[in-house]
Amino acid sequence: MNENGQLDGRIALVTGASQGIGRACALELARAGATVALAARNQAKLAQAVSEIEAAGGKAAAFALDAASEDSIKAAAKAVLERFGKVEILVNNAGITRDGLMLRMKRADWDDILTTNLTGAFLLTQALLSPMLKNRWGRIIHISSVVGRTGQAGQVNYAASKAGLIGMMRAMAREVASRGITVNAVAPGYIETPMTAVLNEEQRQAMLAGIPLGRAGTDRDVAQAVAFLASDAAAYITGHVLDVNGGMFMG
Repeated sequence: MNENGQLDGRIALVTGASQGIGRACALELARAGATVALAARNQAKLAQAVSEIEAAGGKAAAFALDAASEDSIKAAAKAVLERFGKVEILVNNAGITRDGLMLRMKRADWDDILTTNLTGAFLLTQALLSPMLKNRWGRIIHISSVVGRTGQAGQVNYAASKAGLIGMMRAMAREVASRGITVNAVAPGYIETPMTAVLNEEQRQAMLAGIPLGRAGTDRDVAQAVAFLASDAAAYITGHVLDVNGGMFMG
């Protein structure tokens, strides 16, 4: 599956890898030569993605992970480290939405989003950081969102979680830079994924009207940005938010 060899020998872990952007990231990193650990709750879909990578000549393995559960996160991190010895490229992609206007938002809808999208990324990164520090090489990439940059009515919980990833990323980038570890975020715009498939045609057209490039993004558009940040070509980039949004937000 190795197309360019830029990540030959590297070990990568992608969360939320059973579908959408996470799955695309796993496939793209494998194409670049990395051995990929795919983690998510849906084991059947993970197995399909692993099979696709292996059929194309890549190396991959599936791991059960519930990003809302600290015990599950610790167990998954332990299992991956026992299997591969280290994780050099971490893509924190697992995330959920639970939309609603702030006035009527239930506390559980706030807590669940922050726990999964932000705390989960913090705990998994913390669990995998020591080998990166020891080896003096690492790539940590958080999948944020254009909503974390601009805000969005009806998504105060989701926007807060994605903006939180950006703040965490920048603080972490300062902490680990001296050890050869970069920490960045990718902020997708409107991407055609199962998460956006719930939009009706009117909502979809309204979204497209705000995109200068005039089209929705694909999951591979995001995955290629992730693969770049994971590569040696991005060795001097850290603390950065890479917007992949067709121009719908420029800042």
